[in-house]
Amino acid sequence: MEEKGQGWLFFAAVVLGVAGIMRIFDAIWAFRFHGTLPAGLEDALFGTNLKTYGWIYLVVAAILILAAIGVMSGSKLSRWIGILAGGIMAISSIWWMPYYPIWSITYVAIGILVIYALVAYGSDEVTA
Repeated sequence: MEEKGQGWLFFAAVVLGVAGIMRIFDAIWAFRFHGTLPAGLEDALFGTNLKTYGWIYLVVAAILILAAIGVMSGSKLSRWIGILAGGIMAISSIWWMPYYPIWSITYVAIGILVIYALVAYGSDEVTA
């Protein structure tokens, strides 16, 4: 019989890994985009240069992928890094809220589920 919460932990690891891969695609898009910038970007948190966002998303992607690998390994440190990465995943999606609101809200919800999985089931002291 499987240990309680293993499905949630697997879910968290897979979501962190997939989110990391998706952030790599976001970074590639930001590096290669040469069209007109979306309206309102002049008020953006990190300025108007999409290459800055590309680097930020590349760093976020690395954190997410490393957290996924760590959660799969089962170490306590990896659990805390995964919780932090879930928060980063949710917070970083808010930056695109004005342009892709439904996707951003979905991404925030998935980040919250990852945090829940790691907080509720990432410890050896799981209660019924």
